[in-house]
Order: sequence, then structure tokens, then C-alpha cells
Amino acid sequence: MFDVPVSLPRSAFSPREAARAGDLWRLFQDVAVGGSTAAGWPPERYRAEGVSFIVRAMTVTHHRETLYGEPLVGRTWPSRFRRGMFFRRECRVEGEGGPVASATQEWVHVTADLKLAPASPALADAFAVEEHEPSVALPALERIEGARVHTFEFECWHSWMDPLDHVNHPAYVDWADEATARAMAAEGLDPVALQAVAEEARFQSGVVAREAVRLETQVVGNAADGAVALSHRVAVGERTCAKVLTVRRLRGEDGPSALARLR
Repeated sequence: MFDVPVSLPRSAFSPREAARAGDLWRLFQDVAVGGSTAAGWPPERYRAEGVSFIVRAMTVTHHRETLYGEPLVGRTWPSRFRRGMFFRRECRVEGEGGPVASATQEWVHVTADLKLAPASPALADAFAVEEHEPSVALPALERIEGARVHTFEFECWHSWMDPLDHVNHPAYVDWADEATARAMAAEGLDPVALQAVAEEARFQSGVVAREAVRLETQVVGNAADGAVALSHRVAVGERTCAKVLTVRRLRGEDGPSALARLR
């Protein structure tokens, strides 16, 4: 287990001074990289050995919103490593006001051409599995069937490419929340009031520059506290690139969320 001091940039905060969910996902990536570096595997060592870890799934729950400038600490540890290729990392972010968010990341070990391959003994030895807390899970949801589908389309930018030359995984959460915000605005709801409860993303194929991306967003459930679950299919043509589930409510609500209007 490693503790990693982290901070959110000013650009991570919305007009109501709440950190966006996608930027907390970026913060968790910093925590993971910090933990790997502390274990002797900084990014340059992966590059030198022609290998990498890429995210195939991630689940996040939000405990509270944090203000800009609050000192934060990320805590991370490996919780599973199977066949030298399938790696689970736990990440937690806490501040002076207590826990902010928790994440469970599922990574796969790949070669430079993004093909699955077992990690070297040196890498496997650096990430000894530890048990501290259970992995993160989404809140229980009551399923909803037959809700309408909202569509959001755009072209992927060159400036969104990450070191592996595809869109970095937190951007998919940005896209999901933008799709929700546009559907909200069409219904007369204020997108600035959107509050993150939890997310889960499963990745199948990377999005690259200039591809035409389509998000299909649909209300699929309710949580016990009234929050709404939305599914987001991220597609390029007929290819499904990722499936994202977001659980959201509106700031200040108590009981069933007005987001149910998106049904």
C-alpha cells in the first residue's frame, strides 16, 4: 500500500465549484501511476521495456464533493493479479473532510502493440497482492426498461490522444456526463446541478482521432435514495467502444431525482 499526495487542478471544478467526475477519474489515474512509481515502475520503465497496463474496467463511488485547494491523499494497493496479465488495483482519495471517492480499477498487461502478454517476473514481484478493504461496487439499482434513447454525436479531437495514442479512459465519463447534460437542458433541467454518485465503465475498443463518436444514453434504473442510473453506449459506427453506467442526482434534492424526467 502506498500513500500518494494529489490535488485537483482549478480546471476540474464546475461553475458551482464541484469537481467533475471525469477529473476525479484522472486523479485516480495519478494515484495509480504514483503507486506504480513508488513500487519501482515509473512510466519511463514501462516505455523502456515496451509494455504497459491499460484499463479494461473501472468502478467509482463518490462519498462527498471536495472544494478546490483541499489537500488530498490517494491510497492504492494491488488486490488481484491473475495469470500475469489481469491486474486489479484499489484506489481511495481522502481529504481533511474525510473520504472523497473510491475506485476499483481492472487493468490488462499488454505489449507495445497492445497485445495481451504476461508481465515479467520483476513486474509481477513489484505488485504483491494485499487485502485491506473490499472492492468498490455500484449501489443497488431497481431496473427500468423501455426508456427513450438520447443521442449525442461528435468527432474525436487529435488533442485528446494519450501516450498510447487513443482517448484516455476518463474522457468517456466526460462524454457520458455531457450527453446527460444535453438531455437535461432539452428538458429544462440545469446541468450544473448534476451530482455524481457512482460510475462504472467497461472498455472494448479504443477511440482515436477523427473518428465519429456516438453516445446513446438511456435511463435504466433508480437507486434507493432516488438517484437515477443512466447507461451510455459509446460507439464508432457499428463498433461498441465502451459501455458506461453513471448514477446521478441533482444537487440539493431529497428523494426521487428530477432526472427521472429523462425517461
